[in-house]
Amino acid sequence: MTIPAPAPPADPPRHRPIRSFVRRAGRLTVAQERALAELWPRYGLDFTPQPLDLDQVFGRRAPRFVEIGFGNGEALATMAAAAPDEDFIGVEVHEPGVGHCLLRIEALGLANVRVVCHDAIDVLQRQLPPGSLAGVHLFFPDPWPKKRHHKRRIVQPDFVALVADRLEAGGILHVATDWAEYAEHIAAVVTASGRFSLADPASGRPRTRFQARGERLGHPIWEARYRRD
Repeated sequence: MTIPAPAPPADPPRHRPIRSFVRRAGRLTVAQERALAELWPRYGLDFTPQPLDLDQVFGRRAPRFVEIGFGNGEALATMAAAAPDEDFIGVEVHEPGVGHCLLRIEALGLANVRVVCHDAIDVLQRQLPPGSLAGVHLFFPDPWPKKRHHKRRIVQPDFVALVADRLEAGGILHVATDWAEYAEHIAAVVTASGRFSLADPASGRPRTRFQARGERLGHPIWEARYRRD
């Protein structure tokens, strides 16, 4: 009787990072499909694990702003249209929103916007060089309101440290939410980092559809701008 050789040890389980988002299957419209096929080569940035040369990407040197989780991109496009001397990078994981944003960029004829369809943490860590940004916008991120889900919130100490490293001295982290408890959490985490000071109050930020939803629900809108020390 032959004794079978022992099976090789199983690979150790890989650590799966906690994501602040869930990829939801959304239905693309015909126009959005066309945008992803035809406009992505012009306005899209494929994710690669190497730092981008942003002067080469935009063909100039200018202040750069990143919006994390731009939804349908209306606010991103509005800000870019109002500031042609500044460059904007939008990061979003949901393809219908990316497609909608590309259509809006085309309609407005914007040359100062690029879009990445990938996890924002990866983009900040690996694609954007330290000190390369004038501002980071985080408008109405998923609040993950249940206590057991709080670990999924994007605003955590490591995230704030990463943003601080990617901002230039004096760069702005601009955050808005319609969840009072999340607002307290954000303020506490940013303050505890020791990397930021409160900046002047916000003005002129475009109203987003997430803000409109919060207002319909009767949620107070909180926002703050923090300057990187």
